[in-house]
Amino acid sequence: TLFRSQGPQIDKEQFDRILDLIESGKKEGAKLECGGSSWGDKGFFIQPTVFSDVKDDMRIAKEEIFGPVQQIMKFKTIDDVIKRANNTTYGLAAGVFTKDMDKALTCTSALQAGTVWVNCYSALSSQCPFGGFKMSGNGREMGEYGLHEYTEVKTVVIKISQKNS
Repeated sequence: TLFRSQGPQIDKEQFDRILDLIESGKKEGAKLECGGSSWGDKGFFIQPTVFSDVKDDMRIAKEEIFGPVQQIMKFKTIDDVIKRANNTTYGLAAGVFTKDMDKALTCTSALQAGTVWVNCYSALSSQCPFGGFKMSGNGREMGEYGLHEYTEVKTVVIKISQKNS
């Protein structure tokens, strides 16, 4: 089915927020390629939505949507796209699609995101730490780094008399 990996939104508030962002994309001049509305008459499903001709100052380019919305933005150089991608207060994840592994490695190193996927998206493993940079997170979930959130480091120093040592 269509929603095999994309289920409904968590609640009406998130559902309405995503639809509002989709409407802002239409009003601000992005080209709606597909989707763009709710799906069905039950639950909080939203059609997978793709926008092209997205500009940096549009809400759909600046805000974290957390829904089935993809923004396609053109760029001229790798330096340009890295600068634009990092010009945000968020940094949860990024995706790079390229056949050139040198470009992929340049991007993965320079992008200010907690996870950078290359030629895939949302591929997760319980062994890999997950969390964002900037306003997209503090700390990590999963993997060994995730365990650090549940531990407290303590230093204990005891002076022992020379007679007992």
